[in-house]
Amino acid sequence: MSKSTNPREVADNEAMAIAKTVRSGARKLNLVAQMIRGKKASAALTMLAFNERRVSKEVYKVLQSAIANAENNHQLDVDRLVVVEATVGRAFVLKRFHARGRGKGDGIQKPYSNLRIVVREVEEVKKVKKTNPKAAKTAAPKTTKPKAK
Repeated sequence: MSKSTNPREVADNEAMAIAKTVRSGARKLNLVAQMIRGKKASAALTMLAFNERRVSKEVYKVLQSAIANAENNHQLDVDRLVVVEATVGRAFVLKRFHARGRGKGDGIQKPYSNLRIVVREVEEVKKVKKTNPKAAKTAAPKTTKPKAK
């Protein structure tokens, strides 16, 4: 008699990756996570690879892990993945001591964060170029210039 398996946290067309204890504050990490929300996975990887923030390397690794989970565990098409969710939460804070003058001391806080990235396989939508029927009627007729001799 074994325990029943836990239900999946995400839908069948989604995959997830979580990084716990990322060595950065939640506000700084959220700035990088905000850049990739709603983007295609390949475009998000490119943005993270060339971003100058130190924490973008950690976000890059987590996004790569989410893409690998989608491909290997859930048989999703990598070319159609979109970053649906990139959530950041606070983890713990290391408290340290910094010696100051006259025998005093100040506290230093070293915050850690959690990062959760969810990618979803979406169907490609073909963009149909719509023409404005009113603009076509009111447009001036094109005149042709006589050819130079």
